[in-house]
Amino acid sequence: MNLMPNPSESTEAEQPSKPLELYVFIDPGDDLCWNLIPVLRRLQVEYDRYFTYRVIMKVSKVAQRGIPYAIETGMLQAAHPALPAVAIKAAEFQGKRAGFKFLSKLFDYRFLKGRDVSTPETLIEIAGRIGIDIDEFIQDFRSVNAAKSFQCDLYISREMEVDNAPSFVFFNNNFEDEGLMVEGVHDYEIYVKVLEELLGEQMDKAVPPSLDELFKRFDSLTTNEIAAIYKVNIRTAERELKKRLLQRRVECVPFSGTKLWRRKLDL
Repeated sequence: MNLMPNPSESTEAEQPSKPLELYVFIDPGDDLCWNLIPVLRRLQVEYDRYFTYRVIMKVSKVAQRGIPYAIETGMLQAAHPALPAVAIKAAEFQGKRAGFKFLSKLFDYRFLKGRDVSTPETLIEIAGRIGIDIDEFIQDFRSVNAAKSFQCDLYISREMEVDNAPSFVFFNNNFEDEGLMVEGVHDYEIYVKVLEELLGEQMDKAVPPSLDELFKRFDSLTTNEIAAIYKVNIRTAERELKKRLLQRRVECVPFSGTKLWRRKLDL
């Protein structure tokens, strides 16, 4: 954990009304970053009323090569290692939730389907699967605005001296104190503890939504995530999920020793 200076006004959007703010630095090309998605999903379910979050693209130096030239010439529309990050920024133009759903689906395509997510065709296909306005996405994706938004993320990473992804940087918006950076992926309880330390009090968990509403929000979740959110054991969680499987409301995808459950609507 490292102390961080508060971001400058040039990197902030409007002042949030919630007391805490999270900057989440993610590299779409980094395997470890996929493991951070369940953490962020659960934080949103349980403690959303305490914080706002902003996903910042932090790609490798190799992926950054030639970006200024590619933006000027329009060559970012060809396959490029930075293209997934640009597509995520384009999806965010339709709202923060749209951007997060795009990010989650992109990781599913890469790790579960083994697809090449650095091509425009695959990224447009992903946009079509998460229910956002596809025409608007294509227009934003092909515009210079999405690429410049990605460049802004790179600037934020440099200004805040974030060298690695995944990383969280936590701020309390009610005080001008330094933020706290947590690099890597840790147990969920570590992130909760940091939030409570910055808040100065214990947080109250929100009542989780129904399982159907949860799938509408996030599309895909693991058995472990669902068991943790509803405070039930794995067997109970799987029993409820198998009911929905028989009703053809979800599908089950075994992966790396666990099971991922996805809304049938998105298949």
